[in-house]
Amino acid sequence: MKLSQKIEEKFFKVMMIFSTYFILLILALIIYTIFEKGIKAMSWEILTQVPQGGYYYGKGGGILNAILGSLSLAFGATILAFIIGLPVALYINVFLIRHKKLVNLIRFILDLIWGIPSIVYGAFGFTLMIFFGLQTSLLAGILTVTLFILPIMIRSMDEILRTVPIGLQEASYSLGSNKSETAFRIFTRQSFSGIITAVLLSFGRAIGDAASVLFTAGYTDNLPNSFLEPVATLPLSIFFQLSSPVPEVQDRAYASALVLTLIILLVSLFSRGIGKRYHKTKINF
Repeated sequence: MKLSQKIEEKFFKVMMIFSTYFILLILALIIYTIFEKGIKAMSWEILTQVPQGGYYYGKGGGILNAILGSLSLAFGATILAFIIGLPVALYINVFLIRHKKLVNLIRFILDLIWGIPSIVYGAFGFTLMIFFGLQTSLLAGILTVTLFILPIMIRSMDEILRTVPIGLQEASYSLGSNKSETAFRIFTRQSFSGIITAVLLSFGRAIGDAASVLFTAGYTDNLPNSFLEPVATLPLSIFFQLSSPVPEVQDRAYASALVLTLIILLVSLFSRGIGKRYHKTKINF
């Protein structure tokens, strides 16, 4: 190996190590800041009560409305996106496998849609609401967030399904299975842990996004009684609390951020546990 090649290899190795530890440091600082400030303001009252009169001026109450609202919206959007996204990803990898140009075009379009800012989805959802005469509601928020995370879920599942060996697919056909049976019985079981990861990624984007629900889900201090009522979310709750001039309310914003972080962490651990459990699932024809 030439001296210039050794220097180049050493340089990029040092850059990779530096970048890795730098990212880990930034992540550690973010988590430390959230936990350090959030723990101080955390209380049972914040977790179990809705905002009372004057909450944003330092009076009593909590963020239960935002917690339940975020969970309802994120779970609803993730389930709806999964119902739509999984068949699409399977169709691309099983039924269109021989049409490479069409598949590449679909993937390119999905990548473009993935890159659209979430505020654009919010504006699009708001336009649809005006057209159909709807008001801000949990249903409008779920539909908007579903559109936002759908390309993320489809492309994530698509990349996982592409790793299924072609020999396994051919073996399924040789045993008399049709394409639908191969897709739902073979591909999904082989890629189960990866599909769970795709769902997790989509859920994290859904529960943590504020721009797409700003115009569609609205905000309320009450718990919604139906899909047609406005709903509060944790990202907007954090924004409104940080906008308050009262230091106590600003501290509650960090408590809200801590709750949001813990929810994503718990869902991540739960999903990884399921993924590891089914990672070595045997295929039964």
